[in-house]
Amino acid sequence: MGPAPGFDGAVIDVGDKSLIVSMDPITGAIERIGWLAVNVNANDVATFGVEPVFFFSCILLPENANKKIVETICVQMDKAAKDLGMAIVGGHCEVTPGLTNPVVVGCTVGITEKGNYVTAGGAKPGNKLIITKTIGIEGTAILANDREAQLRGKLDDTLLGSAKNFFNVISVVEEATLAFQTGGVTAMHDPTEGGIAGGIHELADASNVGVKIFEEKISMAKETFEICRIFRINPLQLISSGTLLIAAKEDQTEKIVDVLKENGIDASVVGVILKNSQERVLIHRNGSRTRFMRPLCDHLWLALKKRV
Repeated sequence: MGPAPGFDGAVIDVGDKSLIVSMDPITGAIERIGWLAVNVNANDVATFGVEPVFFFSCILLPENANKKIVETICVQMDKAAKDLGMAIVGGHCEVTPGLTNPVVVGCTVGITEKGNYVTAGGAKPGNKLIITKTIGIEGTAILANDREAQLRGKLDDTLLGSAKNFFNVISVVEEATLAFQTGGVTAMHDPTEGGIAGGIHELADASNVGVKIFEEKISMAKETFEICRIFRINPLQLISSGTLLIAAKEDQTEKIVDVLKENGIDASVVGVILKNSQERVLIHRNGSRTRFMRPLCDHLWLALKKRV
């Protein structure tokens, strides 16, 4: 499987094995950029139901960068990789004219038996759509850390401190492998750019299906709600690494949710897959029905441009 919209990576068959390969840059975060580079790329491989094992990085630095910046990024990547049982096997580092902040491009590889994986393109009409944890996790963490000075005094100190620690739940490797091993999973996707709304549309695009989403079923942390309120952005369109989208056969959905909860991972059924790929609707809390919005951009960028 080569490059295609909505898919998190490529699949390369080598003998009796399949390699799952994914690549992603980290551009909108500063405080935990190395940590995110490993975890976000690992998440993409995990959405195939495969554990990530190898990581490569390309670190691009602004002209004013110093040795400490390089050390900080590398230490973060090292810790994140060790936490996930991955090996950092290579990479590159350079100063790139024109940059104002570091950029880390990561590449992750996973290995599985040939054909033993799912993709974002396998969802079928009648499948249920599950999300894990809460929405906007990564965006909440980035804004709490990189815009702490703007938020202090406008957000309760306890909530701000909690939001800064949302980086610790960015990984979806555990829930993705648990769900896949439980059985009944037809597709998985990591909702990054464009948030949960962007992720749902990408999964639907890849599977050529429609969706019906129930707003009241979508879990959102108070920290995310308050930060989005302060920056006046839509939490459904805020970058959401840490949340996992799972499409599953109806008769297996309850079992998958139960297994995740037994392992301390919150999960909820938020929608159903529809046959008509043009039918993508959001059922609001008051029962009204609207077309499910497709983000024009991630609302993290809108927040980063604002002064509050």
